[in-house]
Amino acid sequence: MVVLLLLAPVAGCGVFEQGPSADDVAESYLQSVAAGDDAGAAQQTTNPDAARRALESTRRSLSPESVRTTVKDVSAEGGDGPVRATFDIAWDFGNNQVWSYEGSVRLQEQEQGPGGWKVQWEPSAIHPELQEGQSLRFDALKADPQPLRGRNGVELMRPQTLVSVALDPAAAGDVSAVAGELGSALGQVDPRITRDSILSGVNETPDGQAYVVAQLRAEDYDRVRGQISELPGVSFPAQSKLLADDREYGTQVLSGIAQHVDEQLERNAGWSVSIVDAQGAAVQSLQEQRPKPAAPVTTTLSDQVQRAAEQAVDPVPQAAMVVAMQPSSGDVLAVAQNQPADAQGTPALTGQYPPGSTFKIVTASAALSSGRVTADAPVDCPRSKVFDGRTVPNDKDFELGTVPLTQAFARSCNTTFAQLGVDLPPNALPDAAQQLGLGVDFVMPGATTITGKVPPPETTTAKAANAFGQGTVLASPFGMALATSTVANGRMPSPTLIEGTETQADAQPEPPPQRTLDQLRPMMREVVRSGTATQLQGSGDVAGKTGTAQYGDGERSHGWFVGYRGDLAFAVLITDAGESGPAVDLAKDFLDSAP
Repeated sequence: MVVLLLLAPVAGCGVFEQGPSADDVAESYLQSVAAGDDAGAAQQTTNPDAARRALESTRRSLSPESVRTTVKDVSAEGGDGPVRATFDIAWDFGNNQVWSYEGSVRLQEQEQGPGGWKVQWEPSAIHPELQEGQSLRFDALKADPQPLRGRNGVELMRPQTLVSVALDPAAAGDVSAVAGELGSALGQVDPRITRDSILSGVNETPDGQAYVVAQLRAEDYDRVRGQISELPGVSFPAQSKLLADDREYGTQVLSGIAQHVDEQLERNAGWSVSIVDAQGAAVQSLQEQRPKPAAPVTTTLSDQVQRAAEQAVDPVPQAAMVVAMQPSSGDVLAVAQNQPADAQGTPALTGQYPPGSTFKIVTASAALSSGRVTADAPVDCPRSKVFDGRTVPNDKDFELGTVPLTQAFARSCNTTFAQLGVDLPPNALPDAAQQLGLGVDFVMPGATTITGKVPPPETTTAKAANAFGQGTVLASPFGMALATSTVANGRMPSPTLIEGTETQADAQPEPPPQRTLDQLRPMMREVVRSGTATQLQGSGDVAGKTGTAQYGDGERSHGWFVGYRGDLAFAVLITDAGESGPAVDLAKDFLDSAP
């Protein structure tokens, strides 16, 4: 807190024989107000208890970042009338929001006790217009947001009323009983809200602040209003928020965009200070600054692609997710998660999973770029191979013998790619991964993302395992969608979620060599033509890679499919799927509905 220090009382011979002077008391009172020492300020008044309560209430309501005070004059009115101190005070609320005014306090010489002077306590000692039973209130004035539109102008979210249910334990009386009533009523809307969860939230809330139990859509508030509207200590502030009409539509990605919009509205908010009565009703406006009008916001999301992705993930019993991107622009077209995935937060954007054989795209890129192999070069694909004592098997122990690299890739031969990884320099895979966007950190307005992590291997066995996505490499669906976008585009695009915003990246990697891309793209196409994703043959010219990624003790596996079709790149992940087949089926459902 910034405080303008005033002259402190100075003791001198004979000065305080009758207690502090009127000047000293006025300065001490205002200095304590500026410093946030409400108890200290109250001790300078004729009614310390009432003054402390009023000053503390004012500070809670206004919540200033700092207060500045200056004593202008201390003198007797009319020469021999009551002594009055005039002062300037400025409440700084941050964001260039400062409320300044001139006030005054009356000073009364004490006849009892040690003598001296005291501030005559009355509400006007805070503000000259304030009267008994009234208080001050600060309100942020935010403009209503504009509807959020996606590609082609489709409305995805619109402003709707959101009602907060706030519990002030200081005003509730029997907090446990009120929490029980709230839990019983609000549990009908959200079963996670219970008496115990409310009490836990109250206990974790700083003293003097209300705990926001829930934020309800207007129709949900109407359902429970009769049960909670008269509960003591409970208030219901309402505000306009961006919401989708369909509660399950784009839940995770749209919430991030709505938060971005809300932050813009906060930065452009106006504000007001009012006098309110004991019931909180405004009596008089003291200061008001209107907010700047809200600017329209458009997201890169495609309603058609988003709905296709959601329809594909919703029936899956395990956590399932799809991220889709436009390779030519980097525009994020869809981020879909089913309810089991939503329960984990935003795994589609930030989850870190072993990528399994989808990482063979990176290994193939590194090997092709090294010049050690070509797409049609003969390679060995035995059913298993040992690297420094660790056996690397193929899925279900298949073997191909000596085949072109393209066929080993299409059939997802672990032993082939483990050997390629061992033969490459330690930095080859991290460098190739970064060229595709894996390991690049982005600051993308509207969403938090993590692409993945590809550390240099330290041992031969680590080289072998990393080469087929089962070592220390990790990736998110967002990261793999970016990787396939890079293959399709030829260079890593800058991912974007909100039109007109700029995404920052901690690296701008060089693109893969053109000769590498010219060989890698047909190899990914062959996965669908004759390899492990032939289910997609009727879904257009799809190129991609399957992945079965073991995790934990190795007994369970995630299922992946990543790829692109035209100017649509995507990544599909089903956790604990056991194999890649369900992910390929999900990809087919998605692609058959996507434009």
